[in-house]
Amino acid sequence: MDKIRMKYSKLGRAKYISHLDLVTTLQRALLRAGVKLKYSEGFNPHPYISVALPMSVGAESLCELADVEIHGGFPDNVNDYLPDGLEILGLYKPLRKFNAIKWVNVCCRLFYDDAVSDKTLDILKSQFSADTLVISKKTKRGVSDIDIAEFIKNAKVSLSGNNTVEVSVNISASQPTVSNNDILSIACFNAEIPKPSQLNVKRIEIFDKDMVLFK
Repeated sequence: MDKIRMKYSKLGRAKYISHLDLVTTLQRALLRAGVKLKYSEGFNPHPYISVALPMSVGAESLCELADVEIHGGFPDNVNDYLPDGLEILGLYKPLRKFNAIKWVNVCCRLFYDDAVSDKTLDILKSQFSADTLVISKKTKRGVSDIDIAEFIKNAKVSLSGNNTVEVSVNISASQPTVSNNDILSIACFNAEIPKPSQLNVKRIEIFDKDMVLFK
């Protein structure tokens, strides 16, 4: 028996697959490809498939990871059984647990109804690099104000088309997790600029606490 780590992308229509449905989709694709999955014991056996950092529905990614325990080899035709937008990019022998993941590099696109002014761009640059950034964030204890400035870093804000701003930024993946809604809150922090009409988020790479690429 082996534990295999799959790196895969989730793009296009696949971004609308929920986390629970994603696990089921991966399981069915593996079985159809002839992978012999290891199952738990008991009255309700289930395959050992673990997905790192569940994503919000509507977000895309180039760096998703899932661990699966199997018997025997891993065929090279699994992608043939995955739906459009899901593609296995690589296979690894896991060396570290998922809880070692600390940072995620994301590319965010903020769409506006009108052309983005220089003022709006300058304010967004200031907001994403501010030393203090207190937002309302939902926690297990309810909604509370939290300063998330230390949990976002290396933000690069640029214009991408007349009405689109692109933000490349590293965000905390755990304790706390910076969510898509938090990113939107940062973009809406200053009332002097318009609020974006849409936010698209794509994960690019994931890192440990020392900003070493995680595999």
